[in-house]
Parts: sequence; structure tokens; C-alpha cells
Amino acid sequence: MRVHVVSDVHGNADALARAGDGADALVVLGDLLDFVDYKQHDKGIMGALFGAEKVGVFARLRRESTRDETIAYSRSLWATLEDPASAVEEAIREQYAALFKVLPSPTYAIPGNVDTPALWPEFAGAGIELVDGGTAEIGGLRFGFAGGALLPPHVVPRRTGGAWRPYLRTPEEFDASVAALEAVDVLCSHIPPALPELTYDVIARRHEIGSASLLGVITAHQPRWSVFGHVHQPLSSRRRVGRTECRNVGHFKETEQPYVLRW
Repeated sequence: MRVHVVSDVHGNADALARAGDGADALVVLGDLLDFVDYKQHDKGIMGALFGAEKVGVFARLRRESTRDETIAYSRSLWATLEDPASAVEEAIREQYAALFKVLPSPTYAIPGNVDTPALWPEFAGAGIELVDGGTAEIGGLRFGFAGGALLPPHVVPRRTGGAWRPYLRTPEEFDASVAALEAVDVLCSHIPPALPELTYDVIARRHEIGSASLLGVITAHQPRWSVFGHVHQPLSSRRRVGRTECRNVGHFKETEQPYVLRW
């Protein structure tokens, strides 16, 4: 059995169309959308709406400044649009139409933090399984899926308003989703388990938020694999925890190469 796994596609539909070549199934671990392109500032949704110069400032603040400064600048950009929510939704729908169109059958997909999962059912055709919070049997192994990312500590989730809201989940909500995935052979998530070498991004020079509940399932139940993405340039792409191979499957937008599971 051969399964290809990708994460952090960020709008790269051309590579996504080839991601399942030679595989029995494709697993997508989220972040289909290209919201902010940190290399080509004219690309992505923010590039299309605000232009390369303003996105360049946003990218610099994201790297160098405090979260509050970055949020303030972001809000100042959105305030320049007459109907920001409609503009963003139109851009999101355009990307999803192109991305879901190229997914092979079967594909098992969960959203990342840079996704709008409420729109996915509109674009997922036959053979595309939306499995966030559930399990699926693939080639005799039980796969468990947990999408999205964790809210930063002490941040209250914004339920309404704004042009766009990332798929960020409270620890209680995320932990409950993970708790249902104990007896799995392959643990699939967008974010990594809470291990420092897996959560640290060497380019951004900071730790992303990993999940203690994912690590708990790994430690207690020892699935064959834990696969995830989210951290684009991890200090380490893999870590062995007992019998479990924990693996960052790579920043697919840049590598254009799926991670291969064989059994």
C-alpha cells in the first residue's frame, strides 16, 4: 500500500495535481489557501487585495514585531476595503475551486489554520473525504484526523465579524477531537505534537504551538506514524517517540514533493 501525504499547499494547484501520482490514496493535512505569500508579496489573497508593498510591510512585522503591532497593521489594511468580507470570500472561493478540482480520488482532507472549512463541502466532489475529527480505514490501517490549529494562550476566539477568521480552536475543543482518535495506526493532524524540535521554525525563529494532547495519544497508544505540517522550516522534521515515527511531511508549496507512507 502506498499513501502520499501533503500539507501547507498554499495555493500550489499545479503541484497538487501531481501529488497523488502513483499512490493508492492522497492525504491532505491542510492549509490549502495561499493567504499571505511571504516570498512573492504580490501573490496570495492579501497580495491581490493590497499589493506587494503593503504585504511586504505585513511580512516584516510578522517576522520582527510583536503580535499586537502586526494585528494593528493588519486591521488598518482591512479598513481600506469597502466590503472586506465579500472580497476575501470571493478570493477564497476562486482558490478552492482550482485546488479541489485537481484532487484525485480517493483523497482524505483536513483543514489547516489558513483554511475556511465551512466552504469545503461546496467544492469536495466524489472521492474527496472530509475527515476532520474522524477516522478512516485505508489499506487495512486506521487513520485518525484532527484539523486546525490552537488558539494562542489567553486569546479569546472571535466568533463573528472581521474579513476572515483562521481555523483556530480552543484547547478544549481540539483536545476533545484528539481524544476520540486513540486507537489509530496513523495520527494525522495539521499541527505537530508538542515537542520543541518539531515546533521550532528556524526561519521565523520562534516556536509554533504544538499539541500536548497529540503527544499524549502518541505516548499512550504508539501509532505507527504521526504526520503533520504547519511548521514550514522545522528545527527537525522527524522525531521517534517509542514506536511512533513523528514526521513533518514538508512545506508542499515549496517542495512540491509528497511524503510517502508504505506498508
